[in-house]
Amino acid sequence: MHLWQAALLGLIEGLTEFLPVSSTGHLILAGHLLGLGGEGAHAFEIVIQLGALLAVVVHYRQLLRAHLSGLLRREPRSLDLALALLVAFAPVAIVGLGLRKVIKYFLFGPAPVAAALVLGGFLMLALPRLLCGRERLEGLDHVTPRRALWIGMGQCLSLWPGASRAMCTMMAAEIAGLSTATAAEFSFLLALPTLGAATAYEALKSWKLLLATVSLPAMAIGLLTSFFVAWAVIAGFLRYLAHAGLAPFGIYRIFLGGTVFILLVRGSL
Repeated sequence: MHLWQAALLGLIEGLTEFLPVSSTGHLILAGHLLGLGGEGAHAFEIVIQLGALLAVVVHYRQLLRAHLSGLLRREPRSLDLALALLVAFAPVAIVGLGLRKVIKYFLFGPAPVAAALVLGGFLMLALPRLLCGRERLEGLDHVTPRRALWIGMGQCLSLWPGASRAMCTMMAAEIAGLSTATAAEFSFLLALPTLGAATAYEALKSWKLLLATVSLPAMAIGLLTSFFVAWAVIAGFLRYLAHAGLAPFGIYRIFLGGTVFILLVRGSL
């Protein structure tokens, strides 16, 4: 892997991990176009998620520090948030481990990614109309274990590359009654156990293969690029959600998925 390819993949990861457009789907398409395949390349794509994960930690450092202190003091508010994150993480951990090989075999390709992008785009456009007039709850205090379980079940759908972890968790949270801003914030925090577990698992499983196929400078460039870009995206996306909705991302998904299908039919991809 060339250094510019590592930087490009880090840029794509940082841009797409926390937006409802699917980072895994974009990385699969980018890897296909760049001619990067094999387990080493796939391991690299997972490991650069560490950069995005660190961006969440840095952006929410004050909130995390406060809740970690609250956990030590056994404050109900911090205990409730920790329980909600654990409940939301559990379903994807169980399903992901059980179906990991099946998902990689059947869904890691341009066509399945394109289908997930288009389907998710239409769902994103339809959801605001379906939820029109419903009360939206603001604040992480409203993420009860029951709502967290619903969000966790939604996150399982993101195991289909192209579906998007951010989209699935945010849509599930909105259906559960949370506001778009609160849904996004919980989705970002849920990335900590989800991406952390995926990164640790892939690193332990494939570190020898990764070191044999990707240089340390390439890994460093990918991680740093992912970190700084993801940090900027988190802050910008939260500001955007303060006055706008998710419809533009749904339109983008449909356009991108449709383009991929056209290229596949023409034999250009």
